[in-house]
Amino acid sequence: MDRDRDRDEAGRARSARPRDAYGRPLPRGARGEERVPDDYTAPPEEALAEAQRLLDTDRPFHAHEVLEAAWKAAPDPERELWKGLAQMAVGFTHVRRGNAQGAQSLLRRAADRIAAYDPAPYGIATMPLAAHARQVADRIERDGLDAVTDQDLAPSLGAIVS
Repeated sequence: MDRDRDRDEAGRARSARPRDAYGRPLPRGARGEERVPDDYTAPPEEALAEAQRLLDTDRPFHAHEVLEAAWKAAPDPERELWKGLAQMAVGFTHVRRGNAQGAQSLLRRAADRIAAYDPAPYGIATMPLAAHARQVADRIERDGLDAVTDQDLAPSLGAIVS
């Protein structure tokens, strides 16, 4: 077992290293972005609002962490929806990291998962989001990463947020 790696009480690997805005690890001791806590939990509406805020501020990796926490806490009938939303945020993260193939793959997988939910709970705009994820993936395939705009990486989740 790698003793230098951060681990939780059960011995599972975790990463406590600081990260940049796109989730890339920084050297230990560097000043990184504020992280989503490992034990983050929130009601679905709150998780959607936080994920939207993070997408709107160009922090797709962190939005993914929020959506992943919601996916892991979701009841079985909703898990694939949350997984798809998390995958979409990771696809956007791959765009920011310059990984065209990873972005296309994750955005298409996300679109398939998200599109399976119509109507969706919590006011999530599944059909527009699925179409958007496919359009961005197609544009990357056709025109490259430079064709993706900042607005493309912050779609409205369509959640009803108070």
